[in-house]
Amino acid sequence: MHTAYRAENLFDAHLVKDALEAGGIPAFIAGEYLTGAIGQLPAMDYIAVMVPEAALVDAHAIVAELEAQLAEARQVMRDDELPGEPVPC
Repeated sequence: MHTAYRAENLFDAHLVKDALEAGGIPAFIAGEYLTGAIGQLPAMDYIAVMVPEAALVDAHAIVAELEAQLAEARQVMRDDELPGEPVPC
C-alpha cells in the first residue's frame, strides 16, 4: 500500500477514501485510530489514505480533482462570511 493522500483531519480522509472507492480504487485510512491518542494535537502527518501500488497514478488524479473541488467550496464559504459576523460552529 502506498500513500495517495495525507489528511489534515478525518473528514478529509473519509472524503478522499470515498471518492477513491467510487472510482473503483480500494483505499484504507492509516492512522485513523491514532487521533484519540493524540488528543488536542493536530493530526497532520498521522492520517493517510493508502491505495495499492497499481492504482497510485489513478488515485493521484482523483485526489487532485477532489482537492480542487474542496478548495473551491472552502473559498465560497469564506467569501460568504460577512466581516465581523461570527462563524457558526
